[in-house]
Amino acid sequence: MTALGTGTTTRRDWQPVVTYSLIAVNVIVFAFSAKQTGSIENNMASYEVARFALSEPATANGWWWTAVTSGFLHFGPIHLLVNMFSLYVFGRNVEQALGRARFGAIYALSLLGGSAAVLWFGLERTITVGASGAIFGLIGAALVLFLKFRLNPTSLLLIIGVNVVASFTFSSISWLGHLGGFILGTLVAAGFVYVPELLPRDRRTRQQVEGLGWACAGVLAAVVVAAIAIRFGTYPGAQVYSVR
Repeated sequence: MTALGTGTTTRRDWQPVVTYSLIAVNVIVFAFSAKQTGSIENNMASYEVARFALSEPATANGWWWTAVTSGFLHFGPIHLLVNMFSLYVFGRNVEQALGRARFGAIYALSLLGGSAAVLWFGLERTITVGASGAIFGLIGAALVLFLKFRLNPTSLLLIIGVNVVASFTFSSISWLGHLGGFILGTLVAAGFVYVPELLPRDRRTRQQVEGLGWACAGVLAAVVVAAIAIRFGTYPGAQVYSVR
């Protein structure tokens, strides 16, 4: 994948530091959950861990942080390994192409986009965790880059198709989280890559290009944060959190 921005992203010694850091954080959080429950397979089966997951009781109790923390929890080692492998594959390419700051923005807003979709349309009687919403945002960003550089998107579209089928085939997969993350990641990446092209080419500066891209990301961030805040603020019925 072709690199955008400064030449620093194409050096041989360049490393996807943000991608590796996110993988490390997810592994550390999983280790914490396993330690709290005393089980690797049933690592979500405790109050201390489950209170950080996205769920109807947590939303009713106003635990807004679950919109973020749920994206770093996983149900068992297989769930973790699948997501971390996907993050490794897509994260490296997107981070190198767009740079660390823009990559971080795409990941964060995709995570929130997945949480917002679950909060509004799929919250009842579910507990939702996992990095897949953010990862689907990276897939959406990769698709934007493929189109931008006129690369053959067949392999990427095949991956997207397989994941769409899996999302609707297995009831344990949150297709809403995937969809919300994919939409936000695609929009943020498009804001960085395509929107600056609206500027007159003969008067376009690097500062203007970067500023307009970040302005688009800021607008999308405001929208998704507002959607999450409204949902937590208006969700009916206070409940006592319990883990079964």
